[in-house]
Amino acid sequence: MVFQLYLLYTGEISMHKNNKHHEPYNFLALSKANPALKPYVFSNDYNNQTIDFADSQAVYELNKAILILDYNLTDYQLPKGYLCPPIPGRADYIHHLHDLLNVENATIMGLDVGVGANCIYPILASQIYDWKMVGTDINLEAVNIASHNVSLTKSLLDKIELRHQENPAFLFTNIIKPNEYYHFTMCNPPFHSSESEALKATKRKWKNLKGNTASELNFGGQAHELWCNGGEALFIKRMIKESVQFRTQVGWFTALVAKGSHLPKLQKQLDKLKTEHQIINMAQGQKQSRILAWRFND
Repeated sequence: MVFQLYLLYTGEISMHKNNKHHEPYNFLALSKANPALKPYVFSNDYNNQTIDFADSQAVYELNKAILILDYNLTDYQLPKGYLCPPIPGRADYIHHLHDLLNVENATIMGLDVGVGANCIYPILASQIYDWKMVGTDINLEAVNIASHNVSLTKSLLDKIELRHQENPAFLFTNIIKPNEYYHFTMCNPPFHSSESEALKATKRKWKNLKGNTASELNFGGQAHELWCNGGEALFIKRMIKESVQFRTQVGWFTALVAKGSHLPKLQKQLDKLKTEHQIINMAQGQKQSRILAWRFND
């Protein structure tokens, strides 16, 4: 497991050809961009510089350094305990969306459902392709933290808007306004179906990393970021059902699907709605994931 994580951060993985993280990280340059990273960098048994990926603070400082060095952020601040996702995989989603849209020199507007405090997808989308983004979340504190992060980099201010979803029963309703059109929506759904399931998964991960069963996540995460009733499958089913109401206001609806066994039922639901849909496979090391994309041709 540790070796897999090392591969993820050194670029020895199968990522999108346009992803800039194919090469090993330059920890010297990253430490200059974010001096707080330097104390966490060390040489491993292969004489390669790395960090302890089981250390949530080290992972946070690394991601902050990447955002400053590679994506031109002025600063990035995330309170302890919030999800701090690895940048390479998140950038892959953005690059695959660019391929899906298949447009050049157009003003693209996207919507991130469940933006989280990290605001990672809107930040990457705006910095990589200069897209305009709206991010939405049911957690008001997460929206406020995301808004603060946007305010730290002047170039993001006119490209990213954050909206609070006040009714957790809805995903698009109350967010997509009558006169708005989005070229795409994106989402990284909560994976687990309950808090206890999320905790068990965390303990398994820590046992693989450290040989113990600590409950702290190395990438962090609040309850609403990690689990929801019914887990990933039910969340995406809800999203598909609600997308019908906004069929004329969105080009492509998309969502990450972590568990491949969920796909047949989701595809069956999309077939019943007579949508055009496709699966975009992604890989980071031995971790496999996929994007489910659908649209209404009318």
